Amino acid sequence: MTKQQDAKSNPAMAATEPMMEWWQQQFSRGFTPITHMQLAWMQSMAEAMRFEAQFLQSLAESGQKIAKSFEGDAPQTPAEVQERYQQLLSDVTEAHMERMKRATDMSEEFRRRIWEEI
Repeated sequence: MTKQQDAKSNPAMAATEPMMEWWQQQFSRGFTPITHMQLAWMQSMAEAMRFEAQFLQSLAESGQKIAKSFEGDAPQTPAEVQERYQQLLSDVTEAHMERMKRATDMSEEFRRRIWEEI
């Protein structure tokens, strides 16, 4: 049977024929689309690693601030200690919120890259 005879005898074949032709074109191109998708994934992973490194740097800086605060001019009262910890906690919270925002944006960016490659 030919394609036209299949399409006439089976309405589902007629409906899916354009999609099947598109997939056949994609497969006939070889592995280039898969390579492009892998490249998009690797770029997203590189960005994620960079964002994580920035977050870890923020944590390290906060740890250094804590250590320095007790070296020379150590706080005298519990209120001063609490104030310093609150400020450092605020810095870490802000860095974490920025990290979460970037992770969300990165997810959207990754999806966009994949759709561009498809």
